[in-house]
Amino acid sequence: MGSPSRKEKSERHKECIYCCRAATEVLKFGPRELKPTKKSENTPEVLFLVIPGNPGIVGYYETFIQTLYNKLGQKYPVWAVSQAGHCVPPDNMDMIEDTDTMVIKDVFGLNGQIEHKLAFLKQHVPRDVKLVLIGHSIGCYIILEMMKRDPGLRVLKSVLLFPTIERMAHSPQGKLMTPVLCRLRYAMYVPVFLLSFLPESLKVSMVRLALRGLQSLDESTMPASVSLFSVDCVANAMYMGSQEMVQVLDRDNSTIKQHLDKLIFYYGANDHWCPVQYYEDIRKDFPEGNIQLCEKGIRHAFVLDASKDVASMITEWIRTDLENLNLPSQKNRPFTGFVFNL
Repeated sequence: MGSPSRKEKSERHKECIYCCRAATEVLKFGPRELKPTKKSENTPEVLFLVIPGNPGIVGYYETFIQTLYNKLGQKYPVWAVSQAGHCVPPDNMDMIEDTDTMVIKDVFGLNGQIEHKLAFLKQHVPRDVKLVLIGHSIGCYIILEMMKRDPGLRVLKSVLLFPTIERMAHSPQGKLMTPVLCRLRYAMYVPVFLLSFLPESLKVSMVRLALRGLQSLDESTMPASVSLFSVDCVANAMYMGSQEMVQVLDRDNSTIKQHLDKLIFYYGANDHWCPVQYYEDIRKDFPEGNIQLCEKGIRHAFVLDASKDVASMITEWIRTDLENLNLPSQKNRPFTGFVFNL
């Protein structure tokens, strides 16, 4: 495996690109590019790719992916790609690229978001790179669909955190949010538009007030929360959410059965989007699967205050899979990639 420089290893890189003509934010730790630019360079064999929930703003996952990158000994690149349109593009970019290039139909909808992630992989990740896919909330549904639609993906493991993969509208939170997202979301745009003119300092104060119940708020998530004062960003998130309520119905048991040995499910013990009953049901249907129930009191929105804990757990879960990789560079030496805080 090619050895990135010390500077490249420690570098955090965030960029806003167009993918399927939609503004897309990508947060990277490790190599910025996976396709070698010189003949002497090697392509990393494994990429950890985070598919976020909704809102799918990568800034929420910064502490999470940085911790994961460091726990893995800075050995593997860890990236997060936003949901299409779940960002605030820089001044020189629009939310939709002005081009005649063919675009995925309804890219901001749920199906479009799935195709958007597959297009991102096609454009930026060589086919021979193995993938550790990490989904959060609706990102888990997207990952299952990606594995179903593109069987050629070289998925080493998929980690599904607090997975909203079934009966979303029937969950306690779904019953509350379905009317808002499906019938009242347009009424939300006007107040968000008006609030967008507030000074940044006042926006930050409002976010802190809304999250005052958290005892250990991750400060790195503040810019992501402030970006929700953007009408375009909120509109795209709510539109996607409205489709989630009507499209995420029955669990895709066929895809789960086909890839069960590659899947890790992690359910919350007090999750109003995927209640414990959903955990018990999937455990009953797939007793041999790696399906876990949180015993640490971690909330569905773990990125707000528990990113480091979750990253540490994932490092343990995938340790054996990485150790068993038959990489030429590892055949004659012990695996020493992990870093633990003892």
